[in-house]
Amino acid sequence: MSVTTPTTPAAPTGSLVGRLLLRGMLAGLIAGLFAFGVAYVAGEPSVNASIAVEEATAAKAEHAEHAASAHSHGANGAATQADAEDAEEEIVSRDLQSTAGLATGVLVYGVALGGIASLAFCFVLGRVGRFTAKATAALVAAAAFTTVYLVPFLKYPATPPAVGNPDTIGKRTTLFFLMILLSVLLGVAAVIAGRRLAPRLGNWNATVVAGAGFAVAVAIACAVLPGNTDAVAPEFPAAVLWDFRLATLGIQAGLWAVFGLAFGLLAERLLAPKPATVPVAAATAG
Repeated sequence: MSVTTPTTPAAPTGSLVGRLLLRGMLAGLIAGLFAFGVAYVAGEPSVNASIAVEEATAAKAEHAEHAASAHSHGANGAATQADAEDAEEEIVSRDLQSTAGLATGVLVYGVALGGIASLAFCFVLGRVGRFTAKATAALVAAAAFTTVYLVPFLKYPATPPAVGNPDTIGKRTTLFFLMILLSVLLGVAAVIAGRRLAPRLGNWNATVVAGAGFAVAVAIACAVLPGNTDAVAPEFPAAVLWDFRLATLGIQAGLWAVFGLAFGLLAERLLAPKPATVPVAAATAG
């Protein structure tokens, strides 16, 4: 008769990394499906409301411009012709954007991030503590959500289509990705600092100190980086803006939560070693 003793999984190497990568992409696909459902149910209503606000504002401005033109030139026919010339044909319908387009974007995003997160999992497994595969996957997902989205969101929150000057999209995108890069680097530095402080302070105290240092560094980065110069117009409905930002935050939180759960299960099934057997007599003697 024998008893089993659990073991902590070691850092994967060789072909095992590739197998974990495939499972990470599969988990990302599952998370992407969930995120698409959340985006369609919770996010699309605020997007449609924002587009309606944008179209109403544009129509009002166009009507005022044409009225002024007709008054100046006395040519209502010319104004009507200008309406026809200015009308832009919609290349991709809104229905297609909110279904197939949204699904494609979210699923590709989920698969890509799932693959990257699985590689991060391979690196940290067994190196940041004696955690199981499930626990490590959950920690990686939580850290990714915090550094890749939550921290940049606090500095540069998402804005719906009707908010922001289109001419500044490039600048705003650059600043957002710069904030992501800084957040990830600061997160990695916090993990390294926590590991080095653990022998002297203990795991709990080292984690608290490293976390506090990360928060302070993020606050300094947020203060140094320039803010978003495209302020929300006063006439834009605050409820629509709030719903949109809350939906985007929920989409990301749901995506990473589902990925952590799905990938944790897949990775544990792959990495679970055959339990070591120890004779009962030897176990009781020890």
